[in-house]
Amino acid sequence: MSLLKHSITVLQKLVSHPSVSSTSNAAVSETAGEALADLGFEIERTTYLDPHGVTKVNLVARRLPKASDFKEESGLAYFCHTDVVPADEWIGPGGDPFCGVILNDRIYGRGSCDMKGSLVAMLSAVSRLPQNQQRAPLWVVCTADEEVGFLGAKDLVRNSAEYRNIVQAQPLAIIGEPTRLSVVHAHKGIVGMRITSRGRAAHSSTTDGINANEAMVPMLQTLLDIHRQTQQSEKHHDDRFDPPVLSWNFGVSDSCKAVNITPAKSVAWVSLRPMPNIDGRDFMDLVAERAKSLGLEYEVCEGGSPFWIDPSASCIRDMCTIAAGQPKTVCYGTDGGEFSELKHRVVCGPGDIVQAHTADEWLEIDQLEKGIDLYEKAIRFWCGSS
Repeated sequence: MSLLKHSITVLQKLVSHPSVSSTSNAAVSETAGEALADLGFEIERTTYLDPHGVTKVNLVARRLPKASDFKEESGLAYFCHTDVVPADEWIGPGGDPFCGVILNDRIYGRGSCDMKGSLVAMLSAVSRLPQNQQRAPLWVVCTADEEVGFLGAKDLVRNSAEYRNIVQAQPLAIIGEPTRLSVVHAHKGIVGMRITSRGRAAHSSTTDGINANEAMVPMLQTLLDIHRQTQQSEKHHDDRFDPPVLSWNFGVSDSCKAVNITPAKSVAWVSLRPMPNIDGRDFMDLVAERAKSLGLEYEVCEGGSPFWIDPSASCIRDMCTIAAGQPKTVCYGTDGGEFSELKHRVVCGPGDIVQAHTADEWLEIDQLEKGIDLYEKAIRFWCGSS
């Protein structure tokens, strides 16, 4: 069997695990761990309970060179996540989002693009470099809960002993999110807020109820005013990103399903995407003050940090040479923002972010093949005899 056909088979196996973030990723982690062990990696497995009490798994796999003259520092560390978003509205071929259907030179399935295909590309690339040709450490890191607040990466940073070894070695860190194999040196972060208004339910024909929406209306006006400020205030713009704004977004729901009920609860949410040196905390403070003045509950829902490496840094220049492209920025977030102790980071992986989270998510087989080739070049550059 050719390496590409084997890679597709492995990807189908990983996709077959429905590792939606609300469920445990233990099964898909077990499959990934077996593949890594077969490639000669030693594996650290750490677990934690998510906010709903579900067991989650992080893997840190390390393969040291067999040669006695290997370099203990530098090397390469690859990072991915094994959780996926829900696929309740799936319209892809086959009707099953966890089947891995091949059609028209694409692999359809939840997680095929974001980002199990990237992990498979790295595993296949590693298989091309015999351990006796390796001259520096090589790590593969698989985290949980990237899609819901980067919880796995945060737990990894706090509790993984092997992650401390990665920090000590300061290797090139590749976050393998889909970029169509472009080299990304920066991305935005994300943070959220929740504002809750509480009233009292009653039949709407009486005056016994307190409509929770009444106190929420002026809050919504404040949120709209701030949205307009983020669009107009140049000091909150960074033209290195497109769009160059904080992407202030908000919504509201009272969950009321009948017109004859006075709504007892109304919840507004806000999300924004901080950029390096522009975190939007001044606007968040305005929301908190306004909520307090209206007697509303206010909660910050922490997300992920922005990520920035100077585009002229040697790691970015070297990766751009290997990828034959120019560095760029993106506006989505990755686990990479949580690994701030690592000085040499880059986001680069097969697939297109446009396909991630879609109702017919797919990865081009051509991107998988090119991803294997690019990752092999990176491994040989940072871990090979050269």
